[in-house]
Amino acid sequence: VQLQASGGGLVQAGGSLRLSCAASGSIFSINVMDWYRQAPGKQRELVASMIMGGSTNYADSVKGRFSISRDNAKNTVYLQMNGLKPEDTAVYYCHVRLGVRNLSYWGQGTLVTVSS
Repeated sequence: VQLQASGGGLVQAGGSLRLSCAASGSIFSINVMDWYRQAPGKQRELVASMIMGGSTNYADSVKGRFSISRDNAKNTVYLQMNGLKPEDTAVYYCHVRLGVRNLSYWGQGTLVTVSS
C-alpha cells in the first residue's frame, strides 16, 4: 500500500490550501483515513479523521477551519484548510487503517508553511 500526499506549500495567514492523499496498492477495506501533523520540536498530532461510515473528528485547534473529505472511487482523502494560521505550520501526514487487522500505513508527508 502506498500513500501519496500532495498540496502543501507556502501561504499567508488567512489563506487556504487543500491537501490530497491518494492510496494505491492492495486497498481491500479502508477503515479510517486521517491527517496528522508534526510541527518542529513537537509531537505528531491528529488533525482530522474520517471513518468509512462518514463520521468525522477534528482537533479542537482546527474545528471550523479544516474539513476532511474523501473520494471513495479514487481512494483519496482531502483536507481543505481555510483560515490558516502560523501555528498550522507543520509537515502533514496522511494515514490509513485497512482491513480486519486494522493495518496502519503512512504517507510521506507534505510541508505546510503559513507566514504571518
